[in-house]
Amino acid sequence: MQVSDSPLLQADWQAIQTFEPGDPNENPWVQGRPGPELLEISAYDTAWPQTYLQLYRQITKTMKNRALAVEHIGATAVPYLPAKPVIDIDLIVADPEDEASYIPALQALGYVLTVRERSWYGHRMLRLQSPRVNLHIFGPACPEHARHCLFRDWLREHEDDRQRYAEAKLTAGQGEHSVIAYNEKKQAVLRDVYSRLFTAGPRP
Repeated sequence: MQVSDSPLLQADWQAIQTFEPGDPNENPWVQGRPGPELLEISAYDTAWPQTYLQLYRQITKTMKNRALAVEHIGATAVPYLPAKPVIDIDLIVADPEDEASYIPALQALGYVLTVRERSWYGHRMLRLQSPRVNLHIFGPACPEHARHCLFRDWLREHEDDRQRYAEAKLTAGQGEHSVIAYNEKKQAVLRDVYSRLFTAGPRP
């Protein structure tokens, strides 16, 4: 069974329900592990979708047909959900390993390659400082990209889970300086929401 929202989300449903950990011995930091930074969890900002739209236009104009899909994901993509004021974007390319085909174009826009995780869906992440953006690179039919889109859409449509996740985010972010620790603190609620999503089955 497959997710059929888009031809680029044709990931196997069983694979979508399986959270692959990647190689724990892989060092993902291209320029070294970033230092601590006090996390800011902001109330939902109605400017976030407009900021994403501007970024989307820049990326697609620069990448042209090399951008197979561009999606606003993460908490800033869900109305009424508090979030770190960082726009998360998934960019799907034909082959994440072929960095020469997309990295220079994105660097010209100011993005900096920060993370390379070959063992975890070939994931790369580039950062932009102003506005703050985490740009995630995956290949076609990637289960992690499909999960991002499904989770975003589920929270948009289910107020109870959106509120529960919002409370978990606010609690996890209190006085926290580590994104990794923040993510760990809210993981139980996140996984429970995913469980409800998976039980509901793939979207038609």
